[in-house]
Amino acid sequence: MRQPINRRTLSALLLVALGICAAASLLAGDVAVHISAVWSWLRGGDTENSQFYAILFEQIRSPRIVLAAMTGFVLGLSGAAIQGLFRNPLAEPGLLGASNGAALGAVMVIYLGLASTLSIAVPLAAAGMALVSVLVLLALAGRGASSLRLILAGFAVSAFAGAGIALALNLSPNYFAALEIAFWLLGAVENRSWLHVGLAVPGAALGCALMLATARALDGLALGEEVARSLGISLLRLRLQISIGLALAVGAVVSVTGVIGFVGLLAPHLVRPFTGALPSQTLLPAGLVGAILLVLADSLIRLIPTMTELKLGVLTAFLGVPLLLLLLTRPGASLLSER
Repeated sequence: MRQPINRRTLSALLLVALGICAAASLLAGDVAVHISAVWSWLRGGDTENSQFYAILFEQIRSPRIVLAAMTGFVLGLSGAAIQGLFRNPLAEPGLLGASNGAALGAVMVIYLGLASTLSIAVPLAAAGMALVSVLVLLALAGRGASSLRLILAGFAVSAFAGAGIALALNLSPNYFAALEIAFWLLGAVENRSWLHVGLAVPGAALGCALMLATARALDGLALGEEVARSLGISLLRLRLQISIGLALAVGAVVSVTGVIGFVGLLAPHLVRPFTGALPSQTLLPAGLVGAILLVLADSLIRLIPTMTELKLGVLTAFLGVPLLLLLLTRPGASLLSER
């Protein structure tokens, strides 16, 4: 059995890996960029080429890299937190309806035309609907819910949110409005600016902080509800804290990127062989792995020669399904086991 790596050591290694991936991502795209161009940009030269690269790096590529990393971190961390809360390795924001709930809130604002008049309306609506979705799920699943009950409850919440999104598409006033909503739902970080990053940061930061603060309580819960209560852990408070944190963080990123799946499910499983089963050791590394996955996926999108740039949510689905099947079929895999 592999010996778990110290959380701080693993997090430091993952941070270095994320930095390398982000630096490499600056060079990826339709415009061929040599490493010397980055050096010229960093020196702040006044040549015409330097000004071009300044626009390319600062206004086009940097915001989408930062947004991809932030979205991946939120989804990876949320997946680890909600798996620890339900003690169920199949739990993840998309499966439990949080992503679709956030998307429904954002689509409602876009449909009503409030997004152009009040920029904060989309993140607020997305976070609010994500919170409602998670709370409804908690009520439907009940205490000590089995995997099947949890999945069915999440499917019901997701299906209801999906029906609301379909209704908005069906009642869209014109073809272009429906197309805008449909493309947004595919999930992407292209054509995003620092304004979009700024809109997502407050909710993402606060939500992540709330989830990270539950690390010790989740460790206690991993031993069982009765043991957790004997340790003085309030399960109601723990559920509410993770629910609010999940809603704020997922709602904030979904409001500017659309729905991106599988990251929250896969990231915790990719780090667990190195960290062990304790949630406190998994939360931060899972977030960093999620950030690395989305930065790499966004870089790959820019390198694939297509007439229309692939959407990030589409690529993560194509890559996520084989990885999930690999985890399921791996000898000794514990993906479906209850803890």
